[in-house]
Amino acid sequence: MAKLKTTPNSEDVQRFLDSVDDKSKRDDCYFLLEKMKALTGKEPRMWGNSIVGFGSYHYVYDSGREGDWFLTGFSPRKQNLSIYVMAGFERYDDLMSKLGKYKTGKSCLYVKHLSEVDDKILDELIVASIAHMKNKYPAE
Repeated sequence: MAKLKTTPNSEDVQRFLDSVDDKSKRDDCYFLLEKMKALTGKEPRMWGNSIVGFGSYHYVYDSGREGDWFLTGFSPRKQNLSIYVMAGFERYDDLMSKLGKYKTGKSCLYVKHLSEVDDKILDELIVASIAHMKNKYPAE
């Protein structure tokens, strides 16, 4: 089986965020950093070379593939901020309808600027996703 490339490491989160060129995006990253620390009660950790993750869970798929992943996190990408909502979005239609301006992938919420989404709804979405993942993958 292929080994995951995105794994937790000891790279410095602040150094990574300080390297974000766009000041507005960098400010949004620091806002997310504090928000996710408060919502998870966990310290941030770099996952791979461009994702700031919080907490972790261990998964095992029916195929036998297994690994560890973060409960929530974010990454400043060139076009958008990627906010990781690991539970996906299909169970959160009500929250998504109130969130604001965004796009989604399977577990990624893409926002151009945090000012374009409702901060309280984003909190609810992140907290609900974390609770779902902890329930689905309880720590041993």
